[in-house]
Amino acid sequence: MKRKIVIAGGTGFIGTYLEKQFQKLGFEVLIISRRAGHIAWSDKDGIRKALDHAEMLINLAGKSVNCRYHAKNKAEIMDSRTETTGILGQAVQECEHPPDLWINSSTATIYRHAEDRPMTEAAGDIGSGFSVDVAKAWEQSFFSFSLPHTRQIALRIAIALGRGGGVMIPYQNLVRFGLGGIQGPGNQRFSWIHLEDILGIILFLMEHPELSGVFNVSAPNPVTNRELMQQLREAMKMRFGLPAPAWMLELGARVIQTETELILKSRWVIPERLEQAGYSFKYKTLSEALHEILP
Repeated sequence: MKRKIVIAGGTGFIGTYLEKQFQKLGFEVLIISRRAGHIAWSDKDGIRKALDHAEMLINLAGKSVNCRYHAKNKAEIMDSRTETTGILGQAVQECEHPPDLWINSSTATIYRHAEDRPMTEAAGDIGSGFSVDVAKAWEQSFFSFSLPHTRQIALRIAIALGRGGGVMIPYQNLVRFGLGGIQGPGNQRFSWIHLEDILGIILFLMEHPELSGVFNVSAPNPVTNRELMQQLREAMKMRFGLPAPAWMLELGARVIQTETELILKSRWVIPERLEQAGYSFKYKTLSEALHEILP
């Protein structure tokens, strides 16, 4: 019998990558989503059956935060995380043979805007504002379940980088059209993680049953926005890039229906627990990651 894992919300950039990689590794992968052909969120019995005898549950479900934060979108962003986590927790409790491991996505944006020092799991300062409220509620929903037979891990994931999707597409377009200068002050930190390391971290956590709780999923060498854009220009062989001050970003964000927080917040996150546990990052520096993504 094949080893089985379940990915909830597995239709996004990270989820589709993980599905393909786990299938290559010989796992049976079941997907819970709103997409036709997958297990529906309304199918409570189907979810329970999928989770029964599963080796691992990975929950990535949640409406994209790449939108304007008006009341309707705020409610959908919050509910799409807390309600789906609640559905999964109830299903795990009802399993006769529940998953050994439940990995729930969280976000590195839970920490405050930080330009003075890095944020670790032990010494990081939780921030304030809507995005932080969502992250806190998401983790609270996850850890509210007491599951004696299922290990629980929340991954505070930084900006995911990889080929063919995610933030690399808009960043590449900016550079390609000569707009690859600094954004805002340029001093804000950019914490990132390569898709291959997200997979590597999940496999590492599977193999270490002594590990649980919260983990920062971020490469050990975050960069400033200034360094990010410079390295992108170099990788794409663009000699110049026009800067975009904060007021211009706000105008642009309104036009494309997003929020400047996604660019201007300084996320300075360090994977202290993973490094202490012995995980070895495949992509430790941004230049290594970009060399793979933009060959």
